[in-house]
Amino acid sequence: MSRFVRLAEQERPTVRFRFDGEDLSALVGDTVLTAVLCARDHLRPAEFGSERRAGFCLMGACQDCWLWQEGGARLRACTTPVAEGMRLRSTAPMSWPERSE
Repeated sequence: MSRFVRLAEQERPTVRFRFDGEDLSALVGDTVLTAVLCARDHLRPAEFGSERRAGFCLMGACQDCWLWQEGGARLRACTTPVAEGMRLRSTAPMSWPERSE
């Protein structure tokens, strides 16, 4: 079940991305947050409890929508446009990438 239901602008081109190992699609111009919540009912698990998070402010201020790219870098889902071939995770990878200096 999805949290968001698209009511307009359904003719935009489609992009494909991967989220937690699942192939999903979105429309060009969607944010990652919109893309995920059009397919699922939550974005990620909460850090300190059994709750699930779905974003809060939807404008980049609250820090509730952080996701991870499969390579380890974080991104803010509500302000990042979804792109073809993105590979995203709702939880941090097991090991963080080495820091380059």
